[in-house]
Amino acid sequence: MKAVHYEKPFEVSVREVPAPKIQHPDDAIVKVTTAAICGSDLHMYQGRTAAEAGLIFGHENMGIVDQVGSGVTLLKKGDRVVMPFNVADGRCLNCEEGRTAFCTGVNPGFAGGAYGYVAMGPYAGGQAQYVRVPFADFNALVLPAGTEHESSFALLADIFPTGWHGVTLSNFSPGESIAVFGAGPVGLMAAYSAHLRGASRVYVVDKVPARLEAAKKIPGATPIDFSAGDAVDMIIKENGGKMVDRSVDAVGYQAVGSGKGEGEVPNVVLEQCIMVTRPTGGIGVPGLYVPADPGAPDEKAAKGMMMMSFGKLFEKGLTIGTGQCNVKKYNRYLRDMIISRQADPSFVVSHEINIDDTPSAYQKFDQRIEGYTKVLIHPNGPLRS
Repeated sequence: MKAVHYEKPFEVSVREVPAPKIQHPDDAIVKVTTAAICGSDLHMYQGRTAAEAGLIFGHENMGIVDQVGSGVTLLKKGDRVVMPFNVADGRCLNCEEGRTAFCTGVNPGFAGGAYGYVAMGPYAGGQAQYVRVPFADFNALVLPAGTEHESSFALLADIFPTGWHGVTLSNFSPGESIAVFGAGPVGLMAAYSAHLRGASRVYVVDKVPARLEAAKKIPGATPIDFSAGDAVDMIIKENGGKMVDRSVDAVGYQAVGSGKGEGEVPNVVLEQCIMVTRPTGGIGVPGLYVPADPGAPDEKAAKGMMMMSFGKLFEKGLTIGTGQCNVKKYNRYLRDMIISRQADPSFVVSHEINIDDTPSAYQKFDQRIEGYTKVLIHPNGPLRS
């Protein structure tokens, strides 16, 4: 089969590799109809992780069940499914408590597993024509047959639930104001989720013109261009002189400063969240932070450490929630919102491509050019109704 193969920093290729096989009775093999390129894939693409050549990328996957193991009882050949990026066994304590992003049974020595991601277990990614789904009854969400809502359903694998989760981490309540830092796919989904959940005001911070334009598609959202000034000051001014109730860091450890030519400042978004959020408010951090970064701008950041204004955080009585999204906690409810047309997250999709165009798409997405904000890959060719 064809698959997206990591070669070295800033280089992926499409190679012929062996198709996956059933390895355990609980496995299923899914023929991938849609996979997505995620911003967190760029961390590996840029050489900012320990990813080695040969890794097959892709943790946002959906498709049609092609084979099932003898232990699979809830799925059958021909079912249309989407898989959470989290690989979970459904059996450990964390899974029993609904914290599937932190399954301790699928990746010994690390809290959680995922498809096609460094240090997240031996699970090949789905930017390929087929993908093996372990613990398939637990990990696959069944969708209505056909091709309707394909672009929206594909986002149930990660960014729509992750955006929703970021808002939840901030302890948001309907009627509150919220600032979302980062208008990449997760940030846009966090802002969209806040709108769906009844936010009174939504501010979306970025500097990439295409991303700020995408934010305008969210009803009531106010784009904030941090290249034009201090984001905290601009948000407070737009908010009638008041701090916001909640904030979301959807950027993570590769945040950049606002100064001209200023490079990475890993703590800048967390600092801005602390400063822009009102006393006793909350901060949600779905943006990725890593325990080791070989390309970090300083020695502390290379070890996953950074300075932050903890004294101000304490003084203001702020809460802060972090961590990867437990996709299964949200995905079936968000699926039903899509089916009932109460939600349509597909506005974030900028390009749909075939698998052979993936190397070029990675380059353009990484460079933030030609409007590449969220790319969907159709590994087995265009969809047919």
